[in-house]
Amino acid sequence: MSYTDSFILTVDQGTSGTKSLVFSEYGEFIARGSASLNSQYPQPGFVEQEPEEIFQTVLTSVGECLETFKNKGHSLSSIKTCGITNQRETFLLWGEDGEPLSPAVVWQCKRSVEVCKQLKRNGWETEIKRRTGLPVDPYFSGTKLSWILENVEAVRDKIKEGKAHFGTIDTWLLYRLTNGKQYLTNYTNASRTMLFNIRNLEWDAKLLDMFGLESLVLPEVAPSCFDFGETDFAGLLGHLVPISAMMGDSHAAAFGERCYSRGTAKATLGTGCSIMMNTGDELYPSVDGLIGTICWSTGDRIAYGLEGAIVSCGSTLEWLKNKLGLFKENTEIMKMAQQVESSEGVCVIPAFSGVGAPYWDMEARGVIAGLTFGAGKNHIIRAALESIPFQIKLVMDSVKESAGIELEELNVDGGISKNGFVMQQLADLLEIQVRNIGLQDISAMGAALLAGLQAGIYQNLKELEKPASDELIYSPKEDNNQIKKNYKAWQERLDIELQ
Repeated sequence: MSYTDSFILTVDQGTSGTKSLVFSEYGEFIARGSASLNSQYPQPGFVEQEPEEIFQTVLTSVGECLETFKNKGHSLSSIKTCGITNQRETFLLWGEDGEPLSPAVVWQCKRSVEVCKQLKRNGWETEIKRRTGLPVDPYFSGTKLSWILENVEAVRDKIKEGKAHFGTIDTWLLYRLTNGKQYLTNYTNASRTMLFNIRNLEWDAKLLDMFGLESLVLPEVAPSCFDFGETDFAGLLGHLVPISAMMGDSHAAAFGERCYSRGTAKATLGTGCSIMMNTGDELYPSVDGLIGTICWSTGDRIAYGLEGAIVSCGSTLEWLKNKLGLFKENTEIMKMAQQVESSEGVCVIPAFSGVGAPYWDMEARGVIAGLTFGAGKNHIIRAALESIPFQIKLVMDSVKESAGIELEELNVDGGISKNGFVMQQLADLLEIQVRNIGLQDISAMGAALLAGLQAGIYQNLKELEKPASDELIYSPKEDNNQIKKNYKAWQERLDIELQ
C-alpha cells in the first residue's frame, strides 16, 4: 500500500503541555498546534495532573493543528494515520465507567521515597533490575502505585476488587480517543512501570504479587508499531484514522534521530535529559546506574537500549530564572555565559529532585559551590549550563564501561539543543561530533515515522531518510583543556555531596 498525497498526524503529550503536528510522507513539518498543561503540588514532593485536562489538551492542540493544516490548502482527508508519543512514567487509574479514580501521578513525583527504601531493605532491588531493567527509584510508576495502595483507601478497595484500570498516558489517551473500545499500551511505556518484564515482554506476575497488585486491571502490551484502533479525535478530523504507533517520548526521539543500529545514540535535553543508545539485539542489565530498556520496536524487530536519565536539565535554568531572577528570557543565557572566560571555580550540582544516572541518589540536594566575592550571576549561569554536558559525560562514560560500545557521534534534540554554548561544550568534552538536525519536535517525528511504517506509507527503515533540515554539527575544538579541568572539579564536588 502506498500513497502519493499522504500526511501523518502525531500527538506529543508532554509534562508541560501537548503538541500536535502533521508531517508529510517525506518527513516535512506541515502544521502544528499546542496547549499548555498544569501540574498541581498538593504536598512537598507530590506532583499531579488532572486526567481530563490532559485529554482536553490533546483535543485543543489537534484542533489548532488541523485548522492550520486546512489554512495551508490541504484536505483533512489526506491525513491517513496517527501516532502518539507521551511522557512515560506518569500514570493514572480509572474505574469500569472510565472515570478517573484519582489524579494522574507525574513522573517527577517523589511520594514513594520510603517505598523505595523498604524495597531495598527487603532485598528486592537486584531482582527488580533483572526483571525490569530499572533501578528502584520513585521515578518509575510501580512504587508510586504501591504508595497509593497503602495510603488511599477508596482506590485500594477498587484495586482489590479488580475494578481499577491502570494506564500510562498513552493508554489513557487511546482509551478516550476510541471511546473506551481500546485498552492497550506498548513495550516502551510498559517498560517504565516497574511491573513489566522486558525479558519475556509480559506483565510480571511475581512483581505484581510483591506490590500487592495482582488484581489490578492491566492493558494489553504491543510493539510500538501496531494497529491500536481508530479515532476521529472527537469529530475534529471528520473521518476515522488508524492509530498506528504509540511510544514513550524518549524512545520516539531515538527513532526520530534514526538510531537504528547498535552504537547510535541520542540525548533529549528538556526539563530533564534522556540519553539513549541502541544496543541492537543485546539486552544489558541495569548496571552502573544505567537503565536496560527497549529502545524501539516494530512487529518483527526489537531494538534494545541503554538509557541514562538525568533529572534536572532545563529545570535548572527555570529555577535560576523563576526563583533567583538571574535572567528574564532563555534567549539571554548563552550571551551571559559567554561574557565570562570561565565559571572561575563556581560549581552547580543540580540535584533539585535527587541525582539520576549513574548514581540514582534520591536524597541528594542541589548545591552552588565555589563562590567568591568575584563571582557574579554570569559565573553561576555558566556553571549551570556546564552542568548539562557534565551530566551527559557521566552517563556516556558509564555506557562505554558497561557495554563496551564506543560512541562515535551524538544526536541531540529538545529545547536546550538550541543553546550553542552548551552544544559546543558538549562536543569539546565528549571529543566527538554533536549533531542537531534542526527539528525540535523530534519525538513527534519518531512517532510519525513509526505510524507511517505500520500504515504502509513506508515499506522499511531504509526509506526513512533524514529529512531536509537546518542541520547543525558541532565539532570538538583542539583546545579543550579548560572544560576537562572544570569537569574534573565538578566530579570531585559531586562526589563530596554524595558521600
